[in-house]
Parts: sequence; structure tokens; C-alpha cells
Amino acid sequence: MQRVHEAASRGFDREAEAYERGRPEYPPQAIAWLAERLELRPGRVVLDVGAGTGKLSRALEPSGAEVIAAEPVAGMRRILTQQSPSLRVLDATAEALPLAPASIDAVVAGQAFHWFDGPVALREFDRVLRPAGRLALIWNRRDSDQPLQRAIEAIFAPYRRDTPSHRGHWRQAFEGDAPFEAEDELAVPFVQELDREQLLARVVSTSFVAALGESERRAVEQRVRALAPREPLELRYVSEVSLFRRKAR
Repeated sequence: MQRVHEAASRGFDREAEAYERGRPEYPPQAIAWLAERLELRPGRVVLDVGAGTGKLSRALEPSGAEVIAAEPVAGMRRILTQQSPSLRVLDATAEALPLAPASIDAVVAGQAFHWFDGPVALREFDRVLRPAGRLALIWNRRDSDQPLQRAIEAIFAPYRRDTPSHRGHWRQAFEGDAPFEAEDELAVPFVQELDREQLLARVVSTSFVAALGESERRAVEQRVRALAPREPLELRYVSEVSLFRRKAR
């Protein structure tokens, strides 16, 4: 099995509960667009890769499609199965899926593709997808125009180092002889309303913060609490969805 990045393995395993409490859900408009473009309905099968605690998997269940969740981090899988006991959950990475060829109608990844070995993962998605299958990637991107989000980023910055990010080079995986090409995109602004403890959970669930030693984590927590003198709080995001189809062969 492909090795999981150390920041993801250690951080997400340690703070899976914080991830579930603090991370925003996906906006209904983005989910409806995904369900329509991927033709999710009863009789169809969608694979959520890097499913985390299941936020995207749960959002897709009302479509009626069978949802399979693949998540390699044990702590995240534990929360996922608690929250969604009816889902089929795989202990698997994007690069090594225990699924038969041409067995899946659509593949999705939420907040996750930047963690993958992009070219290897795309070849694996190509293997498990049926001929007309599509791939969709979605991120809830923090709105850097909001002062509160900028203040959070200032706290993050010293610890980010070389941790993979959706702001990085993930699109390079689709260049050259990649089996997929871009088909469409959607951007949906939305607001997450949360209290002080949820804000703290949002920050400490970030992989490279969650992986810090105790003294550094406490320092981060103190700075985050100082950002929230009043409740409720609002965090602004843009949900960015990218849809890909197979290249003609």
C-alpha cells in the first residue's frame, strides 16, 4: 500500500474528532452540481477517495447512489464509521484501491487530492472507473480576503513548511499523458458559522498543526482563542469543484 504522508498520518489520526467538529460541510449548491454532473442516482456507484471523517460521503448519500469511502488513516476511519455506519468503508489509499477494474461510475475526492501521488492516483482511478466514468475534486478554500481567515493564516504560516496544499501543484498531474482532462468547474462562496471551540477545532485539525509537539500546539491554541472575543463567529470559504472526463483514446 502507498505510504501516507507523515503530516497527514500523524496529524489527522490525532485530531480526527476535531476535524469532524471544526471543518465546514460542503455547500448544498456544490453537492447538487456534483450529483447532477456525475449522474448520481440509484444503481450508480461513487467512490470517495481520502474520505476523512465522511463529510463528502454523507453529503452524496441522498443522491441514492451507492457511496464507497476509502480512507487510510485509522482515526479518520473510526469517526467515519461511527457517523456513517451504513457506508462501505475501505482501508485504502488513492494509489492502491482494492476494487475491480471498471467497477465504479464516479470518483470524488474532497480536501484530499493534493495529498496523493497525482499521476499514480489518476492511473488507479482510470483503472476502476467504467468507460463513461468521471472524476470530481472539491476543496473548501479559505477566503483570504476575510480578516479572520488572514489572521488564522498568519498563525499557520510558520508551521506549514513543505506540507502539501491545494494551493500547490496538483494540476500538474493532469498534464502530458494523464488519462483525464478538465471538463468543467464551479465556485460557490459560503459562510461557516461556529463558536470558539469549533474555531479551535478547525485550526488544530490542520495536519501540520495537529502533528506539532504539545508546547507548540498550546501556543497555537492560545493565539487562536485570542482571535475570538465574541461568538458566534463566521468563516468565509469558496467551495471549488473541478470536473474531469477521460481523454479520447
